[in-house]
Amino acid sequence: MSASMKLEGFADLDRELQRLGKATTQKASLRRASKKALQPMAEIARGLAPRGVDGELAPSITVSTKLTKRQKGQHRKMFRNDKAAVEMFMGPGPDPAAWNQEFGNRNHLAQPYMRPAWDQDHKAMLDRLKAELWADIQKTLARAERRAARQAARG
Repeated sequence: MSASMKLEGFADLDRELQRLGKATTQKASLRRASKKALQPMAEIARGLAPRGVDGELAPSITVSTKLTKRQKGQHRKMFRNDKAAVEMFMGPGPDPAAWNQEFGNRNHLAQPYMRPAWDQDHKAMLDRLKAELWADIQKTLARAERRAARQAARG
């Protein structure tokens, strides 16, 4: 299964991002914007998640830069040489039953909640990401200008 998307306006964002200077500042801006843009999709997934006996699946759906140890190993194999990437993950916690809920198994029919959340919100999420990133870049540039002005006034 494959999906394709067309992104517009992100080249302009990349140019503005370069104005931030240090790679750590750029990555921090991308992380903040990504987290804000993904939160509504996580809410949709929480709403679609099946409610089991313990009801632990929905609250475990989070947006973070962290993965479980097993997920890190799998991810490292896929993206071994990509050190410059900024990544944000959205999904359920470490409970392996979450995978069975989404895809099913021979004893349990699939009850998808992540894919429908993606299908419902991915276009809006990209629009939010663009808006959040623009806003964060502008705020970061304004902070840097204020800092430079304070330092110039002192020295």
